[in-house]
Amino acid sequence: MAAIGRVTQSMLTDRSMARLQGSLSRLAEIQEHLSTGRVLNRASDDPAGAATAMRLRSAIAAQQQHVRNADDGAARLATLDSVLGTATDLVRRARELAQQGISGAAGPQAREALAAEIDQLRASLLSTANTTYLDRPVLGGTTIGANAFAEAAGVVTFAGDTGSVRRTVGDGVVVDVAVTGPAAFGADGDNVFDHLTALSAALRAGDVTGIEAGLTSLATDGERVVAARADVGTRALRIEQAAARAADAELSLTGSLAEIENADLPRTMVDLKMQEVAYQASLAATARVLQPSLMDFLR
Repeated sequence: MAAIGRVTQSMLTDRSMARLQGSLSRLAEIQEHLSTGRVLNRASDDPAGAATAMRLRSAIAAQQQHVRNADDGAARLATLDSVLGTATDLVRRARELAQQGISGAAGPQAREALAAEIDQLRASLLSTANTTYLDRPVLGGTTIGANAFAEAAGVVTFAGDTGSVRRTVGDGVVVDVAVTGPAAFGADGDNVFDHLTALSAALRAGDVTGIEAGLTSLATDGERVVAARADVGTRALRIEQAAARAADAELSLTGSLAEIENADLPRTMVDLKMQEVAYQASLAATARVLQPSLMDFLR
């Protein structure tokens, strides 16, 4: 015959209080979810979910860095595009002046005026070639110097370096956002500045052969600058596409993180109301069941 244990008032009270405390803890937990808007507030809430959330946050941070890198690279390439566009216009204008100088109708004074304008174009081109981005010459590679090109004794030479300026804009996607001075304007001793200097001298001397040679050289210079600008445009498009992919990936990862961490507010509000009703009912039921008498307190 099975033994029947004695149920005391103390046992009933302890168990009832334990159940009430559990209900109250559940109510506090739901209130925390509602106030923070998150179901994952600490690792102990869901260890597996917390580990997944940490991995997602790391992936989101990586995509955000890719977007920042892409923005920086796009800004640098935009500066390069502007520089090369201006250079194209200046070289084209120099060729127009050279064409005028070939005409036999151009007298010494007219040729002097053309040469003077060529000199101004050369100065403008040098200033354009030394354009900076974030206090670094945009055509100077990785140099920390102030200028990409330096002029001494009337000769312009490249003062930067040919180092690459790379930006990681995606997983395994690295784009070089630099164009060095020689790639755009030619090597030292045979660059566009040398050609403009020679053209100016030929115009002043009335040297038709020299002017024609200058025209040929400037045509090559113009083609080089245009090719460099086209390359910049290609890289800019690649960066734009990579930035869009990184932004999409960030949005997707953020959505996945929200599914793990964020609370469903309408459902949480319903759960809160239900838990409040359950807690109040437990309190009322416990109060009716546990009605200790004076003898209960004296035991």
